[in-house]
Amino acid sequence: AYIAGHGNISFDEDEIIKLRSYLIHGGFLIADDDYGMNLSFRREMKKVFPELNFVELPFSHLIYHIHYHFDQGLPKIHEHDGGPPKGYGLIYEGRLVCFYSFNTDLSDGCENQEIHNDPPEKHEQALRMMVNIVLYALIN
Repeated sequence: AYIAGHGNISFDEDEIIKLRSYLIHGGFLIADDDYGMNLSFRREMKKVFPELNFVELPFSHLIYHIHYHFDQGLPKIHEHDGGPPKGYGLIYEGRLVCFYSFNTDLSDGCENQEIHNDPPEKHEQALRMMVNIVLYALIN
């Protein structure tokens, strides 16, 4: 499953139950804060997994190295508020069930370069990181 957003998101009770079940039973959620959904996404995921907290994944995590190597973690695609990009995870019973990219905007970087006027190297970095994330989701 994949979610990206610019602002407030909310899950109804049925969505909370189904998302939790999906993730517990082997599913994987890719989430990208496309600028502005951080607070609402964290709030809603706390409803899905009240017992879990997002943890920042170390640069050595397999998600950054499964195919392409990102020795410094997530690439910075768009500036927005500045600050370093962060990769967070929700880990349920030892398994990463959600990868949350913050302060990078991978989604925009994967779109057609002309839409956001991205330099080719940023577009390539975003695509490569997404390949890593999807491969990780499929294999783990």
